[in-house]
Amino acid sequence: MEPILVPGRNCWRIEHCERASVIIDAAAYYRHIRKAMAAAKQRILIIGWDFDTRTLLEPTVRQDETLGPFFLDLAKKDPARRIDILKWSFGAKKQFLHPAAAWMLWRWALTKAIEFRFDAAHPPGCSHHQKIVVLDDKLAVCGGIDIATARWDTPDHDDDNPYRRLPDGKSYPPWHDVTMMLTGKVASALGQLGIDRWLQATSRKLEPIPENGQRLWPDDLKVHFENVDIGIARTRAKYQDLPEIREIEALYLDMVCSAQRFVYIENQYFTSAKIAGAIAKRLEEPDPPEFVLVMPRSADGWLEQMAMDAARIRLVRQIAKKDIRKRFRIFVPVTEKGTDIYVHAKVAIVDDRLLRIGSSNLNNRSLGLDSECDVIIDAALGSSQHVSRTIAHLRNTLLAEHLGSEPDTVAETLTECGSLLATIEKLRGQGRTLEELDLVAPGPLEEYLAENEVLDPENADAFLEPMSQRGLKKHWFQGLSWMRRSMKRSPKGPA
Repeated sequence: MEPILVPGRNCWRIEHCERASVIIDAAAYYRHIRKAMAAAKQRILIIGWDFDTRTLLEPTVRQDETLGPFFLDLAKKDPARRIDILKWSFGAKKQFLHPAAAWMLWRWALTKAIEFRFDAAHPPGCSHHQKIVVLDDKLAVCGGIDIATARWDTPDHDDDNPYRRLPDGKSYPPWHDVTMMLTGKVASALGQLGIDRWLQATSRKLEPIPENGQRLWPDDLKVHFENVDIGIARTRAKYQDLPEIREIEALYLDMVCSAQRFVYIENQYFTSAKIAGAIAKRLEEPDPPEFVLVMPRSADGWLEQMAMDAARIRLVRQIAKKDIRKRFRIFVPVTEKGTDIYVHAKVAIVDDRLLRIGSSNLNNRSLGLDSECDVIIDAALGSSQHVSRTIAHLRNTLLAEHLGSEPDTVAETLTECGSLLATIEKLRGQGRTLEELDLVAPGPLEEYLAENEVLDPENADAFLEPMSQRGLKKHWFQGLSWMRRSMKRSPKGPA
């Protein structure tokens, strides 16, 4: 089994990791990161897309402690500990519309230990979308969960959870998300990524963290992986003297090419025609792998629904023409009472061999426009060859959450059926379950926005391209061509 990860091609670096755990849903993540931040001695570095000082980290036990006062308390207890926060400029500035949040940011500004800066170091139309936390360069988190409002939820996704509330008291729908916590050299590498981003955005260099023996891993967090190699993949648009980085796109394509049995994906969007074209090419094979996507029924926001949902429909219908063996399906998770669970997670699992968690979506923006970061465990790497069973268990755990089942039941059914799709069909039922996505035909405006990738261009320069040079069809054929070239490079076909 050859590694999928290749530094310089589809990832930035591969670093050793002492411990790693996949954290499912924000209730557990906020609890663990709160403990780890309180234990940090030198620096709390937060690099991300969204952020809100009014976020309750543990609403079930600390209903009066929001993120703002929590950081003020940390700064008071240890003024020498730096708290550096870098957030996307557009997403962060919306807090000034809320008096309580603006007041807290002003109090932070008067506190020497806390520095809150905005990231606008990207071309017009792009965003900084990474979700990274690094503590003392010893412990890091990388995934899809922002420390923000409307994110907190538990794996139960109860219909009437009283703690799933916005700062104004209004409830928000169930929300599913995933991140990964890591220690070791990979945490230092993510710290370097954060320091580089800070310099790009602020023109100020953060001081390096001296080595220390402080232990930051939360005592109640189960360790999933020990002593493994972890890859880091990035996306970055060309900006000033910074070159474009498209490692994430290359890795998605290599994953599609390498799959033997199945690809399991949880993602917010599916609008990359290049990835869709590559999947379609695999589905033409005599015995193609299965592709299972778990997604929200609709994108979050009216404009996103107009463009992203319509593009997804167009691509799925094109894939269906090639899928004569019915190996491709999209499912939507729902609660016990049938309410949609919004899928914000960005997870991809290939067979039992590769696990990928990060900030990137399956859309053009995440593949070439916005700044992104994913972390990957590849079982073909030397020190990671013992991880296949854990990767399979995590996939079964995610499916069990969506199907209202148990991981062991999913594993037993998969062994019996030998098919991921057959397993889902057998375990689907009433109440908490996965519903197949119903593809409602888009209207004329949605068709136009989707076909011309108006909100989802491939790169920053595409904003200036004429409509005749843009479109789903062009990138669909690019995906097909990429897959043909990959299969020619490997005489045995996908491996």
